[in-house]
Amino acid sequence: MSTTQARRRPQALDRTPAAAPAGVDIVIPVLNEERALPGCVRTLAAYLRGFPLPWRITIVDNGSTDGTWRVAAALAGELEPVHARRLDIRGRGAALRAAWQDSPADIVAYMDVDLSTDLDALFPLVASVASGHSEIAIGTRLAPGARTRRSLRREVVSRGYNALLRHGFGVRFSDAQCGFKAARADVVRPLLRKVEDDAWFFDTELLLLAEHNGLRVHEVPVDWIEDTDSRVRVVRTAIDDLKGLARVAWSISRGRAGVEVARPEPTPTHPDAMTARPREATFLSFAVVSAVSCALYALVYLALRDTWSAAATNLGTVALTFLVTGAVPRRWTVARLRRAAVRVRSAARFSMVYALTTAAALAVPPAAGRAAEVGAVLAAYGPLALSRWIAGSRRTRHRSWTRRRRKAHRKAHRLARRHVARRHRFRSPV
Repeated sequence: MSTTQARRRPQALDRTPAAAPAGVDIVIPVLNEERALPGCVRTLAAYLRGFPLPWRITIVDNGSTDGTWRVAAALAGELEPVHARRLDIRGRGAALRAAWQDSPADIVAYMDVDLSTDLDALFPLVASVASGHSEIAIGTRLAPGARTRRSLRREVVSRGYNALLRHGFGVRFSDAQCGFKAARADVVRPLLRKVEDDAWFFDTELLLLAEHNGLRVHEVPVDWIEDTDSRVRVVRTAIDDLKGLARVAWSISRGRAGVEVARPEPTPTHPDAMTARPREATFLSFAVVSAVSCALYALVYLALRDTWSAAATNLGTVALTFLVTGAVPRRWTVARLRRAAVRVRSAARFSMVYALTTAAALAVPPAAGRAAEVGAVLAAYGPLALSRWIAGSRRTRHRSWTRRRRKAHRKAHRLARRHVARRHRFRSPV
């Protein structure tokens, strides 16, 4: 790096001051974009002059054969926070990998040169990462609140591809290929060493690895308008993406997709907080409660069976067991649910447990003896008792995750409104 380029680097991006705000490096990968590049960089630089975080723009020319590199070098000399670099290989993934690995910024981002995504979504995108809430943030054209204008072919291909990701891989993000993303630099670099694709599948592979390794991906609904002067070949890209999905699925199934990422465990903010136990301890409590429930079930069944029939004994035993185990303190098992939902689920589960255990009791011939009858009933009741607590725990975790996600969305929208209001307040009338 020359002395002139070193002087041009924004001082706020240096990591020496510990309390300095996070710097953002916005990468623009280009391939034969001589016409579109000047307007993109100048528009973006003008917009970022009111950005609340230190920033820089990095143009990465990856194998252009026209005058793209000449234009990029001229823009880097004209605009102080703009940098340019050139690669001999093609591919958006290769360009992002090279730029993100060498970036001095705390947050790395990228956007397409056609500026199809409205720039007002940039601050909400970066804010969720800069606040420490999420490790990766992506723009989405398919989530509620997004507005798009594009051809029917691209709409169908995009929705079909992302539906394949949701149903085939169980991902939570809705749009893998939107060219508008940001990430923490220290978190994304270990993932880059696992990402094999250097082309358009780079985004999807990065997100699949991020979710597989437990990283938090935040989504920002965007306004997006298709630019018909695009280098994307939709059909060829879709075929390459399907090949990449098969490769990633094979890698995950073989246990080769794990990445060591420096991500601290959450700690309570309040000094006197009473924290929940880890999942291992919670599952152990589920097992203990289920064992006690099975023992109680066997004792009650044996006590009533001498005077009642098998069906009547089982009905009384299941009812009494449900009443007693329902009185177990909630903090030992799952959080309190809404009362109406509890009643409906309890009635359905009671009916299912009674039907299955009664069928097991009646299936044992009388000559087999009382011990065989009780054993058959317990064999049917035990797994049902354990599944009751596990299912409740999963519902609780799902609601908790949904609440956290909604809270994160509200926070991002508040920050976006403040940023837009600040821009309008201080915008020059000239």
